[in-house]
Amino acid sequence: MKTQYISALLWYHNGDEEQKKTGFGVEMMYQKESERVQMTLEDFILPFGGKLDAGNRWVKLAALMPWDMIEDVYARSFKNKRRDGRPAIPARIAFGSLHIQASECFTDEKVVENISENPYLQYFLGLHEFQTKPLFDTSMMTYFRKRFTADDVAAINEELYRRVHPPKDEPPQGGGNGGTLVLDATVAPADVRYPTDLSLLNECRENVEELIDTVWDKTEKRGHKTSYNRRKARKRYLKIAKLRKAKRKAVKQAVSEQLDYVERGLSDLDNLLAALPKDTLKHRQWERLATLRSVAEQQRTHLENPQASIPDRIVNLRQPHVRPIVRGKAGHPVGFGQKLGFSVVDGYTFIDAQSFDNFNEGVTLIASAEKYKARFGHYPERILADTIYRNRENRRFCKEHGIRLSGPRLGRPKADELEADREIAYRDSCDRNIVESRNGIAKRRYGLDRILTYLSCTAKTEAALVVLAMNPAHCLRTLLRTFFARMFRLLRCSEVFSGFGGYPVGPNYRFKARQPAASFSISEPKLLEWESNGHDRKYFWLTCPLAASLIRSIRFAQIVPPDISACSCH
Repeated sequence: MKTQYISALLWYHNGDEEQKKTGFGVEMMYQKESERVQMTLEDFILPFGGKLDAGNRWVKLAALMPWDMIEDVYARSFKNKRRDGRPAIPARIAFGSLHIQASECFTDEKVVENISENPYLQYFLGLHEFQTKPLFDTSMMTYFRKRFTADDVAAINEELYRRVHPPKDEPPQGGGNGGTLVLDATVAPADVRYPTDLSLLNECRENVEELIDTVWDKTEKRGHKTSYNRRKARKRYLKIAKLRKAKRKAVKQAVSEQLDYVERGLSDLDNLLAALPKDTLKHRQWERLATLRSVAEQQRTHLENPQASIPDRIVNLRQPHVRPIVRGKAGHPVGFGQKLGFSVVDGYTFIDAQSFDNFNEGVTLIASAEKYKARFGHYPERILADTIYRNRENRRFCKEHGIRLSGPRLGRPKADELEADREIAYRDSCDRNIVESRNGIAKRRYGLDRILTYLSCTAKTEAALVVLAMNPAHCLRTLLRTFFARMFRLLRCSEVFSGFGGYPVGPNYRFKARQPAASFSISEPKLLEWESNGHDRKYFWLTCPLAASLIRSIRFAQIVPPDISACSCH
């Protein structure tokens, strides 16, 4: 995964324009839109008049997204085909719809409905005029997820971070390492029923019977379709499944019976297919048949040797790529989905490892550190991670590159260093909480706790889109916090308010605005005027859109006239 999305970034930044248009020698089917600047709010036409609000979050997100790179990535996903067909849906609409779905936790149907109802979403998608007609069918969302792989989304995430946080020209102080890298791993559960051997085998038996019914009419055989009684097999399953708490011996006997029914059904199906052409079953049916045979083999191995380890164990027929991942969490000891390795830098989240197979997250530390160096040009000053990351190989790597790895040192602690180590460990544990926060936000707010897509490629793409959706929202919150910090620093240094500055309020000074307070808007900067008896008028521009709303909300009538010309906002 690392090599693929890094190569995508290198292709985007190093490839010339001719190569981008032709896909390195292959003429692309997708016709990219001509280069044009992002339209302004005044250019967007509303049927009911007026204009869009510049402070809307979708307007701000439209300015943050790297649409030029998204256009190139989308164009490369098309093969060289004839161009006389229907034109493809633009890249901005395709990726923008996926981003809207990940940001709002919409279903495919809700995405299409909300786009046709919301002018801000249409502006985000690059439309010039509001329209109520759906832009595409809901089934196209699946094709959009196939066009943008998880590696493509990871490369877009890297590019978005690079544009929001441009690299600094000056190296860290002392020419060494700098910054903090926080690591953790989590499981993104798939939308599957909690699997048991009995329910899985019963589902296998029903699928085998459906395949037999499909090919039975194409044969000349008559009589019973299966060598066992279907009703009896169903009753034997329900007898145990309906019990509140079945005994272990009864469950094992029921599993053995259902496994016998599945194997007999597969034998009957093989006999029927032997006399029929290969195209009797569709491609998906052949894939399902291969899955059924694999499940039967795995269950037979597990029944004969319960202690044996079964590689690539299948727990769901519709999603055979899903694997059980043991996490040891309270209430959820085992997760069924994909495992993600997160890294957080300055509140910005990246996916460093992603797989449906369980892996030891400790082996991803070195790769994450190398990605950090490729991102910033130097290694992090410290890495905050769990105990599982603190193996000898990772400790040796951090020591060689001057990186401080969180956690206690090896060996017996010295008496004079014990208190200092405790203080550092406490500070590291506090700073590491941000990755737990990002995990919780991704699962509870953005739907990472249940991935609804069924294919392995689209499931990975959906998980990557969830992480990508968190980062622009974090950027907007960071800008808002920066504004309030600078605003209060300005008020503190200029001592505008008597309650804040500590000066008495005099009767000769009053606050005056160029516009009435009721007409203040939160979308445009306002010019505030301080006027006193016999003093020169002094003006001060508030450059943030929310400043006028903040001043109005405090509702003060008199102020002390400070030396505004000497006041500065850092």
